[in-house]
Amino acid sequence: MAKPLAKFVAKSVPAQRYAVIGGGWAGCACAMELVRAGHAVTLFEAARTLGGRARKVEREGTVLDNGQHILLGAYTETLRLLKLAGQDPRALILDLPLQMRYPPDSGGMDFIAPRWPAPLHLAWALLRAKGLQRADKLSLMRFSSAMRWMDWQLYNDCSVSELLERFDQTERLIKLMWRPLCLAALNTPPERASARVFINVLRDSLGASKRSASDMLLPKTDLSSLFPDAAARYVTQHGGTVQMGVKVDALTPLPDGRWQVDGADIYDGVVIATPSAQAATLLQGLQDERTSELVTQLQAFTPEAISTCYLQYEASVRLNLPFYALADAPEVAHWGQFVFDRGQLDTSQQGLLAVVISASSLAAEQGHAALAQAIASQLAQVLGQPALVQPLWTQVITEKRATFACTPGLQRPGNASGIAGLLIAGDYTASDYPATIEAAVRSGVQAAAQLNQQG
Repeated sequence: MAKPLAKFVAKSVPAQRYAVIGGGWAGCACAMELVRAGHAVTLFEAARTLGGRARKVEREGTVLDNGQHILLGAYTETLRLLKLAGQDPRALILDLPLQMRYPPDSGGMDFIAPRWPAPLHLAWALLRAKGLQRADKLSLMRFSSAMRWMDWQLYNDCSVSELLERFDQTERLIKLMWRPLCLAALNTPPERASARVFINVLRDSLGASKRSASDMLLPKTDLSSLFPDAAARYVTQHGGTVQMGVKVDALTPLPDGRWQVDGADIYDGVVIATPSAQAATLLQGLQDERTSELVTQLQAFTPEAISTCYLQYEASVRLNLPFYALADAPEVAHWGQFVFDRGQLDTSQQGLLAVVISASSLAAEQGHAALAQAIASQLAQVLGQPALVQPLWTQVITEKRATFACTPGLQRPGNASGIAGLLIAGDYTASDYPATIEAAVRSGVQAAAQLNQQG
């Protein structure tokens, strides 16, 4: 099982003054935990919108996200902080049982788990699954049994493709289940993705003792409103400060162990919660040999892109389900991997479909107009609705550095920088998980806990 995060008791140490640089999910989580412990916190965000790489954007007069997300019931820290920030997950999130459902007659599969206790929900879902042959089902049963026997641990990492081959997974099961799950979770193709990290995700969802851990959670509101904006309110309500549109360029260590930010305000400690490249730049500016290895690690991450194509149709256009899996086939310009009906999440977005492409660098090379048209044609074909080939408008958003490539044996740094009072936080720090919202939140919480211990 995943190790529990360090916890601390509010106001267990004298109040300190801390700076958190970066208003993404890691920075917001860190700032919340620090003010909860009674500290004075200033949260700096260079942009005008909180959320980092999971935030809202406005296009065509519509509030969208820079990427459509699925959360999991296993995201315990994210859900805890949502509640702490005063949010009601039941009102803001559509909770669906585990499923992998393709459009009817598209050559896919239909796999959906009932809301039964684990692991009975998976057994029933597999028994009733359509579109899988007996060999495919036996293959999935064999893999699940082996993982449980191994206690969901892989001591020698390898690629996900190698893992699936080792356990004789069928070609069809790989195409319809394992590949899309790997892409969605790790944003890295199976042939390059870490099997160990993939197993960690499966352990805490498919292999969890609670069925709810495998639930698929779709935000009904934009990502900034879901958590970062609420976190900022929590911080200010507890005496902290949030500074938007302020880019921090320099950190200066002082002889007494405190830190000066951009030659101005002085803090007892600093958490760098920016993307890894920006964190490396700030650390390089210190010219301290104690951080040289950390800078090298931060610069070694290979970015992976995620693209989301929004297609607006007449308000009457509606999918039969909130989302479908799609079989991607780049050789025939079928780039989409999942399609979401935004109108079923937010009634103000009727007729708006969002199509996600993970590890999308090749797709993005097609250009926005060509990619959007290819996706519209893909939807028209697989959904059996020719009219979908002509949307009213489209918007492609590509986050070029959405995540890092989660490859076998990848070394990820801890929160410590090597200098007292200076920590880092982000989805790229050491974690059981890939670069997900939950990994970012856990990193922010852990950084706050370490600062609190140092204080």
